[in-house]
Amino acid sequence: MPPGETDIYEYTYDMFLSSIEGEQSEATRFSEWMDAVEADGRYAFEALRQGAQRPEVEVVRTSGLALRLVNLASYNYLGLGYHPVVIEAAQAALARYGLGAASSPVIAGTLQVHKDLEASLLDFLGLPGRGVSLFSSGYGVNTGTLAAVVKRRHHVVVDRSAHMSILEGAQLSRASVHYFNHNDAADLEAVLEGLGPDSGRVLVCTEGVFSADGDLGNLGAIVPVAKRFGAQVLVDEAHSFLVAGPGGRGVCEEHGVLDQVDYLVVTFSKALGGVGGAVIAKREVARYINWYARCRMFSCAIDPAVTAGVTAALRIGAGPEGAERRRRVVENAALLRRLLSPQVLVGRTESWIVPVIYGEERLTLKLCDWLQREGIDGSVMEFPAVPVSEARLRLFVTADHTAEQLSRAAEVIIRAAHHFGFARPATTA
Repeated sequence: MPPGETDIYEYTYDMFLSSIEGEQSEATRFSEWMDAVEADGRYAFEALRQGAQRPEVEVVRTSGLALRLVNLASYNYLGLGYHPVVIEAAQAALARYGLGAASSPVIAGTLQVHKDLEASLLDFLGLPGRGVSLFSSGYGVNTGTLAAVVKRRHHVVVDRSAHMSILEGAQLSRASVHYFNHNDAADLEAVLEGLGPDSGRVLVCTEGVFSADGDLGNLGAIVPVAKRFGAQVLVDEAHSFLVAGPGGRGVCEEHGVLDQVDYLVVTFSKALGGVGGAVIAKREVARYINWYARCRMFSCAIDPAVTAGVTAALRIGAGPEGAERRRRVVENAALLRRLLSPQVLVGRTESWIVPVIYGEERLTLKLCDWLQREGIDGSVMEFPAVPVSEARLRLFVTADHTAEQLSRAAEVIIRAAHHFGFARPATTA
């Protein structure tokens, strides 16, 4: 262990997940650990942003340390979260409607601005006969939708790399949950065959871009297999909506299956720069979800300023400026992968999410602290979000990053890899 470091930095997320004691000892131990790390000035999480999520940000850590960082921790992929047209639309809605919706959407919380967003989504996607159900969080779209449309004695079949919101939604539905190997259409076929011809309602769940590895969903193969067995399909396009596909309609569009997907999930916190999300389904199904997704029924509707801002962001993303921003984010991501891949393990990424796999969970706090002090901020994933010993940084590339910023970030990350021992072995010609 390097001089000056103690065992308080040997942190792993699962250390504080559970306790067999009657008292909440896991909460006490976690709080004591945080106190110790904060007192030593090394707590690298929850650093307070002093402005919008731009490619470079000013942050103040809990210790009071002020830093300027290249921001690779924010998924504002197209830079629309601070676009002046988006801000103007949000300000106008704030002046008209006030701060919040102040009610459940099925009671008094549905505002005209919500219907405007629904109409804009349907117009953008070009799917006749569909409806939209809006949720105040992207996570809630999956948990609420699955729990509403899948029942006991039905079946949910999930890609093993699917997001936790899909897994939790499947569990909440009380259906039988099955898994198929990641992106493996042949394994999906074997699972569906095993359910038999009288299995009842079956829902296959996958994603457009998988957030842990940055790879694309194998939708061109998976959707036809599901349909051949009479299963419905849910595709979560959280990290791909407005970024992937020739028109920004996601990986479903890119793979030619957009009109075959029964539940298209989009979130507003990524490329659209806001918060919340939606599921697009048959009109009658969307109306049912509006009433029977409990986390929607018993939550306040999305606030009007964010709703209007998201609508404006969608309008920009659907036009020539959106196409140009998509081009830039793809080019920027390719540049960062090219700079990093000879030196560190970036896995199977093919998107604007570039993971750097450092492996050992106990490096997490030390690595994050070191990177921030060197001017870089990235998101972290470790067990149980990814397999044991596959902890990783997730670097979110945006359209507004410059080549200089990405080169600077790559240089720091490569130095970190050598310092902490996760650099790729040198190859010989």
